[in-house]
Amino acid sequence: MEISDETIPRPEEIEKEIGEFLSKKFGGAVKMVSQEIIQPETVADASGKTSMPDDLFHFDMKPEDLIAYLDQYIVRQDHAKEVLATKICTHFNRVQHTRNTGDDTGDLVGGIKNNVLMIGPTGVGKTYLIRLIAKKIGVPFVKGDATKFSETGYVGGDVEDLVRDLVREAGDDIELAQYGIVYIDEIDKIAGSKNMIGADVSRTGVQRALLKPMEETEVDLKVPHDPISMLQEIERFRKTGSRDKRTINTRYILFIMSGAFSDLPEIIKRRITRQNIGFGADIQNHNERQDTLSQVKSEDLVEFGFESEFIGRLPVRAVFERLTEDDLFEILKNPNNPVILGKKLDFAAYGIRIKFDDPVLKTLAKNAFNENTGARGLISAVERALLLFERHLPSASVTKFPVTSPVIESPEAALAELLNPDAKQVQENEYDRLERLERDHIKTYLHLNRKRLSDKYSLTLTPSRMDIVAAFYSRNVMDVGRVLQKVKSFYDEVKKMELSFYKKHDINIVLEDDAIDFIIEQLANPAVRIEDFERRLSVDFELGLKLVREKIGKNRFFITRKALLGPESFISSLITEKYRAVPAQPEFSLPEPSVK
Repeated sequence: MEISDETIPRPEEIEKEIGEFLSKKFGGAVKMVSQEIIQPETVADASGKTSMPDDLFHFDMKPEDLIAYLDQYIVRQDHAKEVLATKICTHFNRVQHTRNTGDDTGDLVGGIKNNVLMIGPTGVGKTYLIRLIAKKIGVPFVKGDATKFSETGYVGGDVEDLVRDLVREAGDDIELAQYGIVYIDEIDKIAGSKNMIGADVSRTGVQRALLKPMEETEVDLKVPHDPISMLQEIERFRKTGSRDKRTINTRYILFIMSGAFSDLPEIIKRRITRQNIGFGADIQNHNERQDTLSQVKSEDLVEFGFESEFIGRLPVRAVFERLTEDDLFEILKNPNNPVILGKKLDFAAYGIRIKFDDPVLKTLAKNAFNENTGARGLISAVERALLLFERHLPSASVTKFPVTSPVIESPEAALAELLNPDAKQVQENEYDRLERLERDHIKTYLHLNRKRLSDKYSLTLTPSRMDIVAAFYSRNVMDVGRVLQKVKSFYDEVKKMELSFYKKHDINIVLEDDAIDFIIEQLANPAVRIEDFERRLSVDFELGLKLVREKIGKNRFFITRKALLGPESFISSLITEKYRAVPAQPEFSLPEPSVK
């Protein structure tokens, strides 16, 4: 049966009907507005296909660079960081190589992507690590839970929704989205049930739905039966007059899966035990879950409930270690950790500055470890310990909150002490002590990581500059990376000031390191602006240096911190030193006239 064009409603008619429906349903509160969407520019090649501009995706990171970055935020997990950093860098460098050379030999028939399976207990940093990687390398990133797919059946619609979400995360830029990362957590929840007779289609079906996207397929961006998707297609048809099918290819999209796999150690243990039966068998101690998980093989994952085709598309495996009590303490002590920084922000919202004593952090780490939820337990441990103070202190006149052992051991008494006006000086002394300890800890951290941080932020970390960074960190709620970025921006502004002085006065000044650090210290105060320093520099040095230039013919001057604090003495010393350097000349006199 042939359908004439007259039976197909025009976009204007559909738009009108939808508008009338919205008017009846919501009155005048909701209206439909047509919006013109401008698609990103693409470049057509000889074959007529479109390709993205060369500057849209660029990757040249090495595995060691990415590992060094992760070390700033992730405690332990050395093996997992090594595996993930290496394989993710290799994946994206291969993509970059293919784009640069146009050589598709890397895309061999039957080639397998470096999709990753992460195995480890809850709260060890799996999700956090992947977010850090995606942020560092600058590609679109989406996260989904496998449990969502198992609830909606095995047709695979929700699996493809993750790829569509990647396009939305890339600002509707399909070309950029095809280099993104899809992260699926709790993947162990879609393993087939071992106690079920027959196929568990609700779970194995999801595995099958993931097979094509994990390898390579075209995903239609139009969602069936989705009104918004239909409206967008109608709008595109109205603008362009064509019904082009919008798809995204998953060839370069990296899939990373993770799960706790609580029953997996028992499966591995049975396999190892079977292999070691007989004379001379190596009877192993299986109490250590980590040692057992590190020996995982594909056959163990198949017995766990995964299909072999699904496991075959996850060739890279990273096993995460269970965190100890000491590890949790190290996480809290890490100056970049979001747990303590987040709590500092909570109190800073009320104008309260908070510092933590080491014994308190050790107690919080112990409480979190007892919860057996890994690093996630740290958040609840901190919240329980400080909720009473977060409730009452904002209504008081307290601006400094030193978190010492009594705060954890006797919270009611500690709160009363904080609210007691007669104990204010004691509390301030405690706060000052904790602030000094925090600064010392940051300086130690900077010293241990000086070369890496200096190279990364293009900033020489002299001892005095490390003092500045530590002081800035202590006064503000930022991680070390952001503090270094801020100090580097101050440094760049000061160097620009040298050039500005030369352009204005034709005098070449070079600020010594101690002078630069002195100015950076002042700029750390939000009330001080670089323009104030530039103006002061002209007032203090312009006329004096011009006079020196006329007297001694010099036009390059090195300005120290001492010179900034005493410009007149500095200029006088320049003239004095010049004349001291000139050897004394013999007095000249006219000869006596001769008498004739």
